[in-house]
Amino acid sequence: MINSNKNNFFLNTYNKENYEKLIVKELYNCFGSKILFIQSTSIGFPVVWIHKDILLKVVNFLIKKKKFYDMLFDLSAIDERVRVNKDNIPKSDFSIFYQFLSISKNSDIIIKVPLFKNKLKIHTITKICLNANWYEREVWDMFGVSFIGHPNLTRIIMPKNWIGHPLRKDYPARATEFSPYSLTKEIEELEMSALKFNPKEWGMKRSKNNTDYMFLNLGPNHPSAHGAFRLVLQLKGEKIINCVPDIGYHHRGAEKMSERQSWHSYIPYTDRIEYLGGCINEMPYILSIEKLAGIKVSTRVEFIRIMISELFRINSHLLYISTFIQDVGAMSSVFLAFTDRQKVYDVIEFITGFRMHPAWFRIGGVAHDLPQGWDRSLRKLLKWIPKRLNLYVRVALKNSILISRSQGIASYSCKEALDWGVTGSGLRATGINFDVRKNRPYSGYQNFDFEVPLGNGVSDCYNRVMLKVEEIYQSLKILEQCLKHMPEGEYKSYHPLTTPPNKKYTLQNIETLITHFLQVSWGTIIPVGESFQMIEATKGINSYYIISDGSAMSYRTRIRTPSFPHLQQIPSVIKGHVISDLITYLGSIDFVMSDVDR
Repeated sequence: MINSNKNNFFLNTYNKENYEKLIVKELYNCFGSKILFIQSTSIGFPVVWIHKDILLKVVNFLIKKKKFYDMLFDLSAIDERVRVNKDNIPKSDFSIFYQFLSISKNSDIIIKVPLFKNKLKIHTITKICLNANWYEREVWDMFGVSFIGHPNLTRIIMPKNWIGHPLRKDYPARATEFSPYSLTKEIEELEMSALKFNPKEWGMKRSKNNTDYMFLNLGPNHPSAHGAFRLVLQLKGEKIINCVPDIGYHHRGAEKMSERQSWHSYIPYTDRIEYLGGCINEMPYILSIEKLAGIKVSTRVEFIRIMISELFRINSHLLYISTFIQDVGAMSSVFLAFTDRQKVYDVIEFITGFRMHPAWFRIGGVAHDLPQGWDRSLRKLLKWIPKRLNLYVRVALKNSILISRSQGIASYSCKEALDWGVTGSGLRATGINFDVRKNRPYSGYQNFDFEVPLGNGVSDCYNRVMLKVEEIYQSLKILEQCLKHMPEGEYKSYHPLTTPPNKKYTLQNIETLITHFLQVSWGTIIPVGESFQMIEATKGINSYYIISDGSAMSYRTRIRTPSFPHLQQIPSVIKGHVISDLITYLGSIDFVMSDVDR
């Protein structure tokens, strides 16, 4: 499966900065005065404000006409109304931002459009970018911005009868700010009726006038749905004619919570965005803050963070591989994998003191240094996992029945993967060589020797699961290097934004006492600005886009998770297959609903 030399899709010989300058110049040449502003940020790539009248032309120019970008990576909004430090951006009450990603040029751009509260309408880009559908629905749901021409602008995260738009700044962030809630029989009946599926709303049609629909509800509670997830299937016998994914049952308001928690106290929430990834999900949040604050960490901190991240990657992949095998019909692998996962958790617990959700990374470092004996614990694990992984492959993954059930099933091409915003192994299975750890090294990944497993040009169920197996071998290779080459140094940065003044000096100097008190009670004040960081998470690319308004809390935290676009792709891939193929496909996606709903 490893085919890292097959790298024709990825062009290494170009200057990223010059490429991005070229694009901005092309935009100015084409659209002139309609380009409102080039925003200065810590994001690391251009942020261009445009007039909403030219949105469709700009998107078409970037994606279709010039083919500068391959993928709509993210789309969301910002409530700008109570932002204090906004002298360096155009006037607006709300802004919509569109992040485009070029895989071939390893480049991004953010297009922002200012809107005003009395005109919260903008054209949909769904005819240009297929995966804009769910993102636009989410913006409508959370901010109340209407998208003209959207095929079905309905709530996607919140219940159908929900009142208000939760990510607006005038919407309360705490339950205590609401009136006491009571579930009456009338309210219950109203909510239950809202869950009734209306096929006409989704463009479904009867095959003949004298026939009725044949529907099957898969979920929202079903073991093969991998969480509280509902799929409404339109069937003709066993064949799937159409399907509608229904999400939102697991929504916890993670982005809203960031606006009420201090920069440090939000770290435990990041573990639970995708609860199998643990500390991996802390990485983009921490790195984006450090980038914004100009905080540098030691090489030792970088190695420790990578080591813990790769342990969590192995654990997540083991669960994925074993549950995929279970979905296809074999049971033993799950029990074996949970034994192995406990051994990985033993190492994580030995180092951090916790298992699933350590919340152990810190702004400027980690919670504490490596304990004595960590190397013996890790070495023991590295001897155990490879032989067990070989067992899964030999006994289950090379089984002819499993291969016939998964090979060639739910396949999609490079173009389809890019159109739907697929990242991670699902994208690499099509042969596209893009792993953030290699192409945009962070936290010192450039110091490690490992390969990127690639598929043979078509991503199908079997290809995807075998890539995950290969990825575990590469994670083990990274861990071996951590074991052999762990550098000396501090486990934290003594930057004033990360560490309060030494306690003993607070009794000698009133300024030191005040600083210590404010750091501990209010929290760190991160400099004004905007920052962004993407990482290669367990299920694809996870990114954090943060905005600081110069307070102890984030003004806006946008969390772009990989599972959200992966589920949006389901109908386009599974139509024409039978129900058993759908179960295999769901198992091959590698998603959890906490990652989708946030």
